Amino acid sequence: MNERPELRPIQAEEIARAFGREGVNCLFIGKSGAILLGYPGTTQDVVIFPECSPENGRRIVAALRSIGFEIAAELEREIVRGKDFVQIKSGPFDVDLVYAPDGIVSFEEASARGLTEGIFRVANLRDIIASKRASGRDKDKVELEMLEDFRYEYEKRHALPLRTASELAKDKPSRSE
Repeated sequence: MNERPELRPIQAEEIARAFGREGVNCLFIGKSGAILLGYPGTTQDVVIFPECSPENGRRIVAALRSIGFEIAAELEREIVRGKDFVQIKSGPFDVDLVYAPDGIVSFEEASARGLTEGIFRVANLRDIIASKRASGRDKDKVELEMLEDFRYEYEKRHALPLRTASELAKDKPSRSE
């Protein structure tokens, strides 16, 4: 069995830039998403949670082709229709498209909770952890405790400033609206 090389940060940057140029709506997820937020681990692939629409799928295909992926007709159909899981090994590095990650209700909800780290849109660590927990895979179970510890420290360092009750009330729509 051929061992795949570890994901390098330049590969995540390359895909983020290509997706940005094409207007792909997606989140980095899985261990690769956590790594982009500073998690001290390694992985072998970029895992993307794309919005499921034919137009977004066509943008994904164009972006991947622009950075050297060979996308055969059947693979293109799977991407455009939003097949739940699409594994792509026909390019300079491996990419997994996960249109229906375990433990996450919808792309819209996950995107609303998503984080921006430089050029990357990344799923919230709580969503990444929920997805790994829901998958039930042994390799994900091994990682959960470390991911939880990392999430705790990350949230401590990136906590939103506390706001007073009057500040919160200003943001809340009145009942008459």
